[in-house]
Amino acid sequence: MEKKFLALIKEALEMEDREPQLSDQFKEYDEWDSLSRLTLIAELDDQFDVTIASEEIEAMDTLQELLDKIKANQS
Repeated sequence: MEKKFLALIKEALEMEDREPQLSDQFKEYDEWDSLSRLTLIAELDDQFDVTIASEEIEAMDTLQELLDKIKANQS
């Protein structure tokens, strides 16, 4: 699941120069903006069948927190 999640992050944020890590603070990415947040929300819904509100994402800091939220919503 982690590999699929990180691949989704890389694709949604159109990251070409690096590989995302779970410890990354994703809001510090140069690619992070309101459009990428909406893209990520749509991709998470499509790929993992979870709905995460924009406000929930904004309250998170790391990709690990986001992955943990996905896992909790799938249970």
